[in-house]
Amino acid sequence: MSEKLPSREQAVQLLGKSHCSVKVIKHCKAVARMALETANALKEKGLQVDSDLVEIGALLHDIGRSRNHTVNHAVVGAEIARSAGLPESVISIIKRHVGGGITVSEAEKLGWPKDVYVPITLEEKIVSYADKLIQDCKRVPVEVTIKELSKELKPKAVERVRELHEEIMALMGDKS
Repeated sequence: MSEKLPSREQAVQLLGKSHCSVKVIKHCKAVARMALETANALKEKGLQVDSDLVEIGALLHDIGRSRNHTVNHAVVGAEIARSAGLPESVISIIKRHVGGGITVSEAEKLGWPKDVYVPITLEEKIVSYADKLIQDCKRVPVEVTIKELSKELKPKAVERVRELHEEIMALMGDKS
């Protein structure tokens, strides 16, 4: 498995070759723009962030939606990425981006393979966070995402998204 990242164009081509819909591809591009903006803002604050990894991980985060539109798209996407020979760093972003992360017990209930599904690296957190701020192709305030998750009665996901928001805002120096 290569640690070499695909180019932006190769990532978008892989989405198409995997049969992602135009809607999913547009969403992935919007998440990538937001994630890259966040990564660059954090770099300006002096943090070490791999912007290329953030962009490629964000472009490919929903590749599993080519086959599945449930939360399981994270596991499916990781399998697609692994079979495409993508670096482990990209595979981790894909499998850890949903719901601000999925705990071990939640993953077990979903029947997922034993693994870590909570974003750990800054790059994983940035992509997961950007995904929560993009609905379809539009940016939304984090409160909109939290309200949606609350309607779906997912209090643990609400808490994780709120914590992720607070962590990113603190890193940016914004106390809101």
